[in-house]
Amino acid sequence: MTQIAFILLCHKDPEGIIAQTLRLTAAGDCVAIHFDARASQADYARIRAALADNPQVTFARRRLRCGWGEWSLVAATLSAVQAALADFPGATHFYMLSGDCMPIKTAEYVHAFLEREDADYIESFDFFGSDWIKTGIKEERLIYRHWFNERQRKWLFYTSLELQKKFGLARKVPEDLKIRIGSQWWCLRRRTVEAVLAFVKRRRDIPRFFSTTWIPDETFFQTLVAHLVPDREIRSRTLTFLMFTDYGMPVTFYDDHHDLLLAQGCLFARKISPEARALKDRLGALYSETGRHFAISDEGRRQFAYLTSRGREGRRFAQRFWEVEASIGRNRTLMLVACKKWHVAKRLADRVRSLTGIPAVDYLFNEQATPLPDLGGIETTLDKRMRHRRALVRMLFEHWQTDRLLLCVDPGSVELIQDFREDRATLRLMEIECQFSDDYLVGHARRVGLAGPETPVAAMDLLLPTIRYDVRFESNRLRDLDLAGYSRMRQTASVAENAAVLAAFLEIPPETAQEIAATEYLFVD
Repeated sequence: MTQIAFILLCHKDPEGIIAQTLRLTAAGDCVAIHFDARASQADYARIRAALADNPQVTFARRRLRCGWGEWSLVAATLSAVQAALADFPGATHFYMLSGDCMPIKTAEYVHAFLEREDADYIESFDFFGSDWIKTGIKEERLIYRHWFNERQRKWLFYTSLELQKKFGLARKVPEDLKIRIGSQWWCLRRRTVEAVLAFVKRRRDIPRFFSTTWIPDETFFQTLVAHLVPDREIRSRTLTFLMFTDYGMPVTFYDDHHDLLLAQGCLFARKISPEARALKDRLGALYSETGRHFAISDEGRRQFAYLTSRGREGRRFAQRFWEVEASIGRNRTLMLVACKKWHVAKRLADRVRSLTGIPAVDYLFNEQATPLPDLGGIETTLDKRMRHRRALVRMLFEHWQTDRLLLCVDPGSVELIQDFREDRATLRLMEIECQFSDDYLVGHARRVGLAGPETPVAAMDLLLPTIRYDVRFESNRLRDLDLAGYSRMRQTASVAENAAVLAAFLEIPPETAQEIAATEYLFVD
């Protein structure tokens, strides 16, 4: 039977810690608390007094003064883990939590989840080979010694680092260890925790090495677990849902995030805002429920990235040198059909191919599966197509021995259109303006990964206005390009009106344009 010993690292909010501990122990689990020695002694005394009669609570034998990025966080964790091992002989799993964490599943669900697989849950990525570290120093975290906190004593931190570089004081990583990196929020089995502590006791050089690395809470347990446990027993993920902003700061959750949090495939979440009292109350009550079903959609990170990227400056990036390496050709005409409903543009392209003989290619810069001729490998991936887009389009002209080519593009591909605009070739752009129902936008959100079949209604209600605005925004940007060759078909226009637009855009006879525009199923969803 599963019993969890929660390793709770905290430094503030004594009343919240007391409530969190009582909630966790009421479900039959245990809690080992390390309360930062930097925090108020009165607050610590209040916590101890409130939990003194609870046999499922213990405290780290030694309180340490903790600093972000320092070894002290690992030492505090080890102290709490040792207390939990000694005082909770029935604990089968050890789960790291902070005072900002809250459950987003019931205790019943959490226990069943951990019983399902005999495995450790800890992010474990190759330190040197992965891109887990997004900014700041990387290998310098390990090969140089760090005695000063970068946040509190920045000058000393970087001066010490530069002096070590200048005098060649780099050190070797322990030869038998492959350094791993990942989130500090893990859940480990008892035998794994015991193996880690035994290894550390046997190999005093290991804690000595990590004690002068930078941000060791992201490498210490991650490395040792991977060293001691077979890969097949490690799930390289955290069971705590957390996200980071573009600036590397943790995302804070508020009252209106309730449905989104419950839909994630994790057991706990951080960081919950201290002001999110309603969310804390609801999540606190949730943990003791039984028989609760959870519809997991797991699209929280995609939704956050989508919603926070809208309305910001700097949507487009500067051209790279390889993006202008080739010209399509001065005497060629490139016709772009921009439509958010891809199936509509594809139908139009199919009719153009069959009735005019003009080569037409579907969304080759958006869909990997777009049929293309063999062009020597440049067409094999979306990344290659985009990187060498002018060269690719030139080769398509040459392959079909034509001076006119039609391509379907997404209206959001403004940087692509602008790049083609700068070429010597003649560029024409025709936008197909469609009507968008809520049902269609829901389907669109699912197709692009912003939502899934189990996405809560409240989350969809939040997304739909943004998606609808985004469609209008992209259309307005196309018009703002002020292209001389811009034209527009509309779903609400008559066949005759659309035929006139097609005839001019494609330079085809009016009767052929009429036949294309009259296609009955053209705008059908």
